[in-house]
Amino acid sequence: MQHKVLMTRVILSLALVFSATVARAALPEFTELIENSAPAVVKITTSKTVTGGSSFLDQIPESHRRFFGQPNPQERNAQSMGSGFIIGEDGHILTNNHVIDGADEVTVRLFDQREFIAKVLGVDPLSDLALLKIEAEGLPKLEFASAGSLKVGQWVVAIGSPFGLDYSASAGIVSAMGRSISSNESQYVPFIQTDVAINPGNSGGPLFNLKGEVVGINSQIYTRSGGSNGLSFSIPADVAQEVLAQLMEDGRVQRGWLGVYISDVSRDLAISFGLEKPMGALVNDVEEGSPAEDAGLLPSDIVIAFDGKEVTDPGALPQLVGRVSPGTDVELTIMRKGKRETLAVTLGERESGESGAAPNKSRSGGDLDRLGIKVDEIDSRYRERWSIEGGALVRQVEPNSPAAQTGLRPGDVIVQLGYDDVSDVDSYMDIMNSLESDKLHPIRFYRRGQPLIRTIKIEGAE
Repeated sequence: MQHKVLMTRVILSLALVFSATVARAALPEFTELIENSAPAVVKITTSKTVTGGSSFLDQIPESHRRFFGQPNPQERNAQSMGSGFIIGEDGHILTNNHVIDGADEVTVRLFDQREFIAKVLGVDPLSDLALLKIEAEGLPKLEFASAGSLKVGQWVVAIGSPFGLDYSASAGIVSAMGRSISSNESQYVPFIQTDVAINPGNSGGPLFNLKGEVVGINSQIYTRSGGSNGLSFSIPADVAQEVLAQLMEDGRVQRGWLGVYISDVSRDLAISFGLEKPMGALVNDVEEGSPAEDAGLLPSDIVIAFDGKEVTDPGALPQLVGRVSPGTDVELTIMRKGKRETLAVTLGERESGESGAAPNKSRSGGDLDRLGIKVDEIDSRYRERWSIEGGALVRQVEPNSPAAQTGLRPGDVIVQLGYDDVSDVDSYMDIMNSLESDKLHPIRFYRRGQPLIRTIKIEGAE
């Protein structure tokens, strides 16, 4: 009897040891990856001079300010920080455009604590990438992973300087691929979504696979608090390499331009057009003088394929168009009045967008707002065509939302909310978040160039 009890205990102990061994084996070991890769990651600090008026005089009525003389502009030095990584032994460094945007001076600190003033060789706001150069030789560098090698569920590691804490590493898995974020500056990037802890200061740093290859460049987070909420977005390595090649050669990036305003295809709309499922990009409007107009594309057409590649959703179309060189002849497959047609189009060149606002790094366009819509910056062509100075473009409207009940549609441009003018997406967000619930507010918008004024009401406190 004792012999049987002893054998049972031995077997149970071996089973526990085996289970623990298997559990440990299932988890990756990051030590070697971090030790080998960290020396090629850099910390980037930027500074710029900001001029502001006197806050005291701002509180005095305009008619009385003359008694206090002219205000003296106050200058202060504003600093920000981010991350980057070395891609060339001769000192070429890749980072986010928003990390260095508007900076008077960019300082790069290496793993060995050496510091260099970096030169900006080229920027691309539409992909949020920037190429820097420091005067150094023999530096450690990182390699990019091959295209298509990353899969959902794979382990990934980020190294950067969150909140200024140098060379911090965090790990997680790939949550999704090809994410579209509703922002005029980021609509050309099929983002990698991960649950890696990314915080302010991580921007521009590398995202690694377990081989130590760069699979992405950390760019944006989704957050309400300013810290990590487990949703981070990275620019894929293949997109970065395409942008990098042009920045190295010309210091700028050329992208194809079609000239359409698009939105989602609903289930009912898909059925009415003879599609088996919701897919493609619904054309809300065609820009005058655009390649789309020249090709014969019409409002209410649904683009289901571009150059032989399926357009799964509206976010896929600008990504496909933007990766093709201007002047290229491509075919569009569309659904028009329930029939499939093919159009030939010669792409134009997309404006660089360098004068546009940088993406907001503390929020993604993933959620609908209090009105039940997603908004985007409007193109300069819209402004000129409709003679408007500002506004926010409606990209998506949730059914039964306050916006839907008001009659807003994708393609409308909101120029006034409440009693305040909407100049851009940031001002729209500020005004929208300040609106009182259970109260009617005026809203003014343009639809195909025609101004409309209605009221909107948000029910219940948030």
